Amino acid sequence: MTPTSTLLLAFSLSSDAFAASVSKGACVRRLRFVVALQTGLLFGLVEATTPIIGWLLGTSAYDTIAHWDHWIIFFLLLALGGKMIHSGLAPASKDCASCDCGSTSDRTRWWLIIATAITTSLDAMAVGVGLAFMNANIWVTALAIGGATTLMATLGMLLGRRLGKTVGPRAEIIGGLVLIAIGATTLYHHLLA
Repeated sequence: MTPTSTLLLAFSLSSDAFAASVSKGACVRRLRFVVALQTGLLFGLVEATTPIIGWLLGTSAYDTIAHWDHWIIFFLLLALGGKMIHSGLAPASKDCASCDCGSTSDRTRWWLIIATAITTSLDAMAVGVGLAFMNANIWVTALAIGGATTLMATLGMLLGRRLGKTVGPRAEIIGGLVLIAIGATTLYHHLLA
């Protein structure tokens, strides 16, 4: 993978964490930068770990499916991108009933954020499986994904109060389109070879 495609992949995978953080930030009455940064670091750590897990799973199956790897990458990224686009187009809830508007304790709130971080990082695990079939340095890629997610989730929390829930879905749509483009480019290069 080129540095450009690694960055595009990292930021597209961080778009769902950004969308979740925007909606979380929209529900916090008095958001401090430290809390936004802690949330971003938590999202980034989880998002950096899951592609490594996926890569380990993909590496163990590499010999079995090496002849179809480009098709697997394409369909994985097509499905993930389509899911992100679908989520971005789904109608948003108009209230804060699903978020932590001060009705839960700090401990409960952090468990909800951890659960959200794990949920939004499952796509990175699937991408990690695909990365096992590409000439990609998993450590650099995971670091880029974690860094981009930390940045985007922190910004999402900070911007959430002002932007509400309108920006988050658009970020998911763009991220989904980027994933589909990366999958199509990978398939195109393998078919040309």
